[in-house]
Amino acid sequence: MREVLRWLDENAERWMLLFLYSFIVLVIAIEVIRRFVLMYSSVWGEETARYAFIYLVWIGAAVAVRDRAHIRIDVITHMLPPRGAALVYLLADLLTVALACFAIYWSLDPVLVSWKYGNVTDGLRIIRVWFLLAVPFGFAIMLLRLVQSIRRDVADLREGRAHFTGRKLFD
Repeated sequence: MREVLRWLDENAERWMLLFLYSFIVLVIAIEVIRRFVLMYSSVWGEETARYAFIYLVWIGAAVAVRDRAHIRIDVITHMLPPRGAALVYLLADLLTVALACFAIYWSLDPVLVSWKYGNVTDGLRIIRVWFLLAVPFGFAIMLLRLVQSIRRDVADLREGRAHFTGRKLFD
């Protein structure tokens, strides 16, 4: 069971992103062919690709939190001793936790309103709740990753290890 949880921890978002990205590329390619070859396009193609992209962005943001790959200015942390830099990373994570909690709280209101009134999407006529849930879902994953990051940083500080600065995207 522990191996399954470890695999999910390392790969779940990666597979979700791969699926969503492949879905978007496939749907858009089909829609381009339909529009320019068959002179016909569908309503579902553009709409499902748009909503899949929204989920892709929020899940990708959570992955960037996990890998500490968000854009940041790290001039100050490079000038600090290792312990000071670790404390700055810890403070940044705590502030991001506050932001994530705030975002989850405020993004649930449109979800609840849509659920209450049965608001549906324009083309698919599917209840919009499933697509509005992308924001709280993404921030919930982000919150989970932030808790993991804070636990790792506190353990590194206690044991005197070098802090995790993140995975570099293009190195």
